[in-house]
Amino acid sequence: MDWNLATAQELAAALRAGEVSSVELTEQAIARIERDDKEVNAICVPDFDRARAAARDADRARARGEDRPLLGIPVTVKESYNVAGLPTTWGVPPYRDHLPQEDAVQVSRLRAAGAVLLGKTNVPLGLQDIQSFNEIYGTTNNPWDHTRTAGGSSGGSAAALAAGFGALSIGSDLAGSLRTPAHFCGVYAHKPTLGLAAARGMVPPSAPALPAEHDLAVVGPMARSARDLTLLLDVMAGPDPLTSGVAHQLTLPPARHERLRDFRVLVLDEHPLIATGAAVRAGVRRVADALAEDGARVERHSPLLPDLTAAALVYARLLFAGAAARYPEDAYDELRAQAARLRADDVSLSAARLRATVSSHRDWIEADNRRELHRHAWRQLFGEFDAVVCPITPTPAFPHDHDPDLLGRRIDIDGVAYPYLDQLVWAGLATMPGLPATAVPAGRSAEGLPVGVQLIGPMFEDRTPLRLAELLERTIGGFQAPR
Repeated sequence: MDWNLATAQELAAALRAGEVSSVELTEQAIARIERDDKEVNAICVPDFDRARAAARDADRARARGEDRPLLGIPVTVKESYNVAGLPTTWGVPPYRDHLPQEDAVQVSRLRAAGAVLLGKTNVPLGLQDIQSFNEIYGTTNNPWDHTRTAGGSSGGSAAALAAGFGALSIGSDLAGSLRTPAHFCGVYAHKPTLGLAAARGMVPPSAPALPAEHDLAVVGPMARSARDLTLLLDVMAGPDPLTSGVAHQLTLPPARHERLRDFRVLVLDEHPLIATGAAVRAGVRRVADALAEDGARVERHSPLLPDLTAAALVYARLLFAGAAARYPEDAYDELRAQAARLRADDVSLSAARLRATVSSHRDWIEADNRRELHRHAWRQLFGEFDAVVCPITPTPAFPHDHDPDLLGRRIDIDGVAYPYLDQLVWAGLATMPGLPATAVPAGRSAEGLPVGVQLIGPMFEDRTPLRLAELLERTIGGFQAPR
């Protein structure tokens, strides 16, 4: 039997029942990668010899009566995670030979849970794109259409899952980097609540792997089913033992509801700053209709919803202020000159991003204070609703665009061109206040491309959108293999 497209839950059940061994699963996964990844280019750093050894160890452990959450299950990790003995480059050529000597905390948790690490997945240069390509490892193609992107920055992980290269993967999300690739490739991903999962060792190769409290970024799970997201999140969640004094201890509240008809859901498909393409609107509508048909309370408007324009501007200020911290001095000086030439009345997103890159600490504090106001507004909204259903990006996967001028690129939305980075506004809706958001498949476009939506939930109530994702999977279906 070909197990390569099975879920992690199915593999775990088969392993426990003795229907298959970890060695067999691992050999099948490696054979599939060697056969198909020349076209997809998802696995940029294979680790097959150690994977085979780990699979043998897993089978021996099971024979001794051990049973861990991921024991014997083949997985991948995003290239940006430190794995002892493998390169961590973030796609930056000067660091092509950077070899960390210690696993990232999440890689350690995967190993402790018994997972078999097949290798690392491709990323954009510096993780700073909605596509996954770089000079070291080349371009990752979407398994559904090789002329299109798999997304970024966890694009290699999403493509690997869709292509059957491992049952699970771990990525990260600052600007939709888990959710956008999942949407483009037809798989599942979960952006956890800010701070829920320790991120030590998911750092640029020039930085030490120290505990840190991130401002926007999170690490999180990717899978081919909603239940697998919960399985992997339970492995990942918890504080860093270097700062908390505990190895891995966290209790999340249960989901608010167990049945679709008990959920109260706010549905959004329009944003004041960018159009939503017809294919994505149809995906949102399909989810909304399924919820309504099962008796959920579905609303399309609420006076409690924070102002979307204000939220996008605060997000842009926080996101680009942080990104600019690593810019070379000469590039930063040029951005300061460009910002000085902006008209005072230019309130576009592009202008907000440029001003943010050269903003002061005082400016950042002001933006952070505005973020707290938004967080409070979300708390009030989640007193009336359990989840918000909305787009992840305005379109399905778009054709590869490697124009080095990121700010000069455009995204086509039903024939109208918009600034490339404006598509981040939907991802930022959950990122800016630090809310959990689950990306789920919601059908396909007229061209046959996957379309996903995100389910945003209350802070530290990650199990609520995850449970909603699981119930929707039963109702409208979930992952389908590329044809």
